[in-house]
Amino acid sequence: MRKFILPIMKFKLNAIIPLFLMLSFQIFGQSIKGNMPSLAGQTIQLEAFKGFKSYSAATTKIDTNGAFELVFSGSDYGMAYLVIKGQKPFLVLLSNESIALAGENFNNPQAVQILSGKQNQLFAQYAAEHPKREQALSAWIYLEQIYKSDAVFMNKGQQFNQIQQEIARIQQEDELFLKALPVQSYLRWFLPIRKTVSNVSTIAQQRVQEIPSTLSFFRNLDYSDTRLYKSGLLKDAIEGNFWLIENSGQVLDSVNAEMKRAIDAIVGSLLKDETKLNEITDYLFDLLERQSLFQASEYLALKVLNEKSCTINNDLAKQLETYRAMKKGNSAPDIVFPATAYFPANNHPKKLSQLTNKYTVVVFGASWCPKCKEELPAIAKLYNNWKANGVEVVFVSLDDKKIEFENFAKDFPFISVCDFKKWDSPIANDYYVFGTPTIYLLDQRREILLRPISVQQMDAWVDWFLVKGNK
Repeated sequence: MRKFILPIMKFKLNAIIPLFLMLSFQIFGQSIKGNMPSLAGQTIQLEAFKGFKSYSAATTKIDTNGAFELVFSGSDYGMAYLVIKGQKPFLVLLSNESIALAGENFNNPQAVQILSGKQNQLFAQYAAEHPKREQALSAWIYLEQIYKSDAVFMNKGQQFNQIQQEIARIQQEDELFLKALPVQSYLRWFLPIRKTVSNVSTIAQQRVQEIPSTLSFFRNLDYSDTRLYKSGLLKDAIEGNFWLIENSGQVLDSVNAEMKRAIDAIVGSLLKDETKLNEITDYLFDLLERQSLFQASEYLALKVLNEKSCTINNDLAKQLETYRAMKKGNSAPDIVFPATAYFPANNHPKKLSQLTNKYTVVVFGASWCPKCKEELPAIAKLYNNWKANGVEVVFVSLDDKKIEFENFAKDFPFISVCDFKKWDSPIANDYYVFGTPTIYLLDQRREILLRPISVQQMDAWVDWFLVKGNK
């Protein structure tokens, strides 16, 4: 019996050792060591990424000799910043390797030496070389266009071929660097995305021939990939994608079609992860609204609401439902004006449908809303001009205290009402209001013509369609 004990014990030890190492890796974590004498005594923080946000993974104080060690959990991986007050953030890659660095400060990242950490050394090398290749590439492509289109150079076939060869060489050099990275490494996955995101503006302005392949790259991204969540690039990838579409030089119909394809790709990749679907949809919806891309935001809202295979949290569902129930062309509900608080106090109609003007701007806001304190007084200044062009204004306050509503609205020249029920107001619920200020432009039949995102946009509409349109 005894002769079988040792092999069995050996087998068990072989199984236990990797488990022990894995557990100790999680328990004891990883570390970044550094030596920066000029920053002695300062606090240094490791700020890691999680989706659209960042969090502190570790903090320590640099000792009097400039040495420091940041110990962080094994669950903190991907890209992170080393942050010191008054210094530029220094980007590092957190992976299963020890990191050591030395230098004077982070304001001159080229002077920071990566002493250990192979992936970080490769990242530093690429970060130093790639921008130079991109600058040279843009210059050669500019020359290529001149030699291709200008009659002075069009007969210089040999020089033109040399330019094209140099463009190909630079591109190949960059690709060879990326292909030489370990296939399963985070860096191999990360750098092409960072490269694409960083080049969006240059591609739109100088290398338009790359627009189709770049848009295809964004469409093929897996937005549920945890690596993307830990990269610090999630926000830039989404914004870069839609910015490039908007600035691709296409006609409006093509832009809208391309945005729909981008939304299909993003939502499609997120259906297997409802938490990320809610978070990214919320961010994307807000982005499209801020950029006045209402056709795209409506498409996103309807697509997600109609998706049966996922669950949307209540707040996001209410926000998206606004586009289904209150989209352009729909009829807005009538509003029975509450008698509890009303300005001006005399000769007022009983409800919205009794107004006789051609257009009505309905504004939902409150005295406690910082943006409303800017927008409502701005509307008050523009009111006489709007009124002269057939536009009435109705302010529906979501205040819950009479004194606060009266102090805020008493000097407004337009109709102001409040039922003091805040978010439980039937009027706000009928209009699917989830934030303030919310603005709707209605015609005489209460058909929704526009959902302005600002007073400036509403005033531009008055100026373009009513003032200039009547000349």
